[in-house]
Amino acid sequence: MIRLDSVSKQHGRQILFLEASMGAFAGDRIGLVGPNGAGKSTVFRMIVGEEPPDSGNVVIERGVTVGYFSQNVGEMAGRSVVAETMAGAGEVSVVGAELAELEEAMADPARMDELDAIVDRFGHVQARYDELGGYSLDARAREVLAGLGFREEVMNGPVDALSGGWKMRVALARILLMRPNALLLDEPTNHLDIESIIWLESYLRAFEGALVLTSHDRAFLNGLVTKIVDIDGGELTTYTGNYDFYEQQRAIQDSQQEAQFARQQARLAKEQAFIDRFKARASHAAQVQSRVKKLEKIELIEPPRRAARTRFEFKKPPRGGDDVVRVEGISKAYGDRVIYDHFDFLVRRGERWCVMGVNGAGKSTLLKLMAGQSKADSGEVLLGASIKMGYFAQHAMETLEPNDTVVESLQRPFPTASLGQLRNLAGAFGFSGDEGDKPCRVLSGGERARVALARMLYDPPNLLILDEPTNHLDMGTKEMLVESLRDFDGTMVFVSHDRAFLSALSNRVLELTDDGPRVYTGGYDEYVAQSGHAAPGLR
Repeated sequence: MIRLDSVSKQHGRQILFLEASMGAFAGDRIGLVGPNGAGKSTVFRMIVGEEPPDSGNVVIERGVTVGYFSQNVGEMAGRSVVAETMAGAGEVSVVGAELAELEEAMADPARMDELDAIVDRFGHVQARYDELGGYSLDARAREVLAGLGFREEVMNGPVDALSGGWKMRVALARILLMRPNALLLDEPTNHLDIESIIWLESYLRAFEGALVLTSHDRAFLNGLVTKIVDIDGGELTTYTGNYDFYEQQRAIQDSQQEAQFARQQARLAKEQAFIDRFKARASHAAQVQSRVKKLEKIELIEPPRRAARTRFEFKKPPRGGDDVVRVEGISKAYGDRVIYDHFDFLVRRGERWCVMGVNGAGKSTLLKLMAGQSKADSGEVLLGASIKMGYFAQHAMETLEPNDTVVESLQRPFPTASLGQLRNLAGAFGFSGDEGDKPCRVLSGGERARVALARMLYDPPNLLILDEPTNHLDMGTKEMLVESLRDFDGTMVFVSHDRAFLSALSNRVLELTDDGPRVYTGGYDEYVAQSGHAAPGLR
């Protein structure tokens, strides 16, 4: 369906692709991976014609329709959510709009002399609308919107009232409703909760066309894709399998290349040593010249292009009391909506609670109450002896000084820390070398989240309360965070929609339901096995 043939592309001095090739055919579910800035979004823009290649060809088969979801959703206003979704559904929405105009024209007395032509056109347009599934469009739009987490009253409400994250979901729903032959999805899981991610994974698994997507959600990629296309050093390399398989193969290849590079460097050093030692001796001139020519002909092996992530040894938190947080009889309501009614909950030392619940169940509210960021209507939250708390939520990014560099932002709460330590810390969170000198005002949301997490973990508390810490983090940073927190010798309470994060770190689950809270001993995997569902909204 879609082919990139020997494509080259350069942005300024940066070479993104050099005679690179890939293909996406019906039934393919391809995950596009590579470091930030490698050119993943550029691949999408070249396919849809927003950005031409410098050389080579992008070939799309005749008659193939392409749906492209990016993080730029454009303006949405003046319609209901469901109408906005249908309006962006491609040809079927265009044909539907014409059909509505023709219906008005047939009822217009001023256009009676055109009636025969209008009726003839109406017949053709109506047949095409029916062929495209137009008469089931409203029902399909509501089905997709429900899968992406919209309640019925929100679907019928104005799209203008939605936040940016919910408008992203509308934009995604429009693309899915198009039913194109090929789907290009750039980070579709951003802004989705766990129920919507799992629904989307199931929906896309049944998609019969060509699918190419990027995502920082390991579980989503593993459960969906059948191929990985890796962007590395200007090349596109295809691996058959899911993300875990790709990572294993990539590690093996990098290890082999590293060994070959080391062996070749050792041989080259030996030859060069001989040349340096005997180049001034006439008796060895022929041998020296022979070895110089031999060195000139050797095809050099490059080391693996991707540098290993910087590791940072985090300090051990101080020991606190055995009872870490005690929630006693709290009640909390927002207007007529009761979130908690005489709720009791105890967190003990070493427990790692993940809090599960549908949107509005009170997950973030509970974390705010425990962190002292919100006050209960009645009841109390008691911290145990010698408890030092760290609380991370999306507002933590707002505490960064815009004009501070990344390193200065780390230095501000730790003025006695050495610059070397802080640069290592920055490197562990993806700010290596000059990246550590970027001012915070130019950082993306995900980059600011990394700085805020780094500040919190440098001198770790013995109680971590984390509200969606993985939002907008790339795969490498998530893995670093999981590795750091896996060895964390403290207590955790967290909310996350990332199943790999939940699975790796939880040893207790609190599920908030309409029938009251439910406690599961064991981590997220045990919760799935015991409850029979991967998330509370999936029954």
